[in-house]
Amino acid sequence: MRLLLVRHGQSPSNVHHLLDTAVPGPSLTDLGREQARAVAQLLADEGIGLVAASSQARAQETAAPLAAARGLEVRVEDGLREIAAGENEMRGDDRAVEQYLGVVAAWLHGDLHVPQPGAEDGHAFLARYDAAIASALAAADRAGASALAVVSHGAAIRTWAGLRVENLTADFVITHGLQNTGVVVLEGTPEQGWRALTWVGDVVDAGEARVDGTGPAGEPGSVS
Repeated sequence: MRLLLVRHGQSPSNVHHLLDTAVPGPSLTDLGREQARAVAQLLADEGIGLVAASSQARAQETAAPLAAARGLEVRVEDGLREIAAGENEMRGDDRAVEQYLGVVAAWLHGDLHVPQPGAEDGHAFLARYDAAIASALAAADRAGASALAVVSHGAAIRTWAGLRVENLTADFVITHGLQNTGVVVLEGTPEQGWRALTWVGDVVDAGEARVDGTGPAGEPGSVS
């Protein structure tokens, strides 16, 4: 199965660098809607047979043009939502962002028991994200699809990929950006394992460009 992980388009909280992780959350900005249309065109030749998105509005709005172009409905999977910020929700100060990213980095390095303050730990995040991916894959199999697009969130995509994709490391996903509507292309199955083919258009195993100073969502301070 070919699995395309797509970060949502720009939201107002991205613009203001806020930890915005609640459901349903904000809609896309005008630029975000343009990005959603552009990524639908970018992926037009991927043969996508199912489009899934998180329960957050910005992900569903990003997925809508892609699904419409394929004559599909957007399948909503709550488990694909962003990593919850808990006590740091809607904060954008350095302390809150550093705390959020510090917990994510701990998960990526194997310390899954560390919780986001007032929210989930790494075990809970992986359990619900794995279940959502499995549910979407099962639906894609039933539809006879060979490619599945999942529209989710920056920290969630990078953390899950860093922990579940065999040729991606913690350092890779921490130091590589995933901008709004950036796409990570994987191939494999949950049983046989996943390999990353491309990261935002760059072949993973062939001299990837590093993006220094970024957090797990793609831009400094922007983790939603």
